[in-house]
Amino acid sequence: MPSESDRAPLPFEPRQKSKKKKKAPVTSPTPESEKKSEQKSTSRRDRKFNSKTNSTAIPDAVSKRMIRRMALMSGIPTGLGLSSFFIFYLLVSQGWADIAPSFVFSATLALFGLGFVGLSYGVLSTSWEEDRAGGWLGWEEFTLNLARLIQGWRTAKQAAKEAKEN
Repeated sequence: MPSESDRAPLPFEPRQKSKKKKKAPVTSPTPESEKKSEQKSTSRRDRKFNSKTNSTAIPDAVSKRMIRRMALMSGIPTGLGLSSFFIFYLLVSQGWADIAPSFVFSATLALFGLGFVGLSYGVLSTSWEEDRAGGWLGWEEFTLNLARLIQGWRTAKQAAKEAKEN
């Protein structure tokens, strides 16, 4: 496993403020030196970063609920949007209906758009509390989570505005 200085940082990884140390010459590691290098690779910053991400991670039960709801709310309209091409083709090619191409475009665009909206609704209509499943349609959870989201945006905007003034 390459050390932190050997690998390129990820786009979302925090940048280090300290200057980089010069690389030591590469030698073939012995089993004892491998153990020491593995112990050194878990620095204090890494442990702090990992504990921070674990404390803000979405609980497993909540993420499974989100995935199920997103698959339902987005998967059905998207699947219908994909199958609508074939259905319209079958109707026109068999002579059962004369459908204008603009209608086909509008119908499939609406179904794909509904699938896109379903992704957002699936996340926001899920109960974010680990021990509470929430309602079947999730309207109460949607209004609560949307209010939380808007409040978070306002707080971030206010903090950015204050930081810009200072």
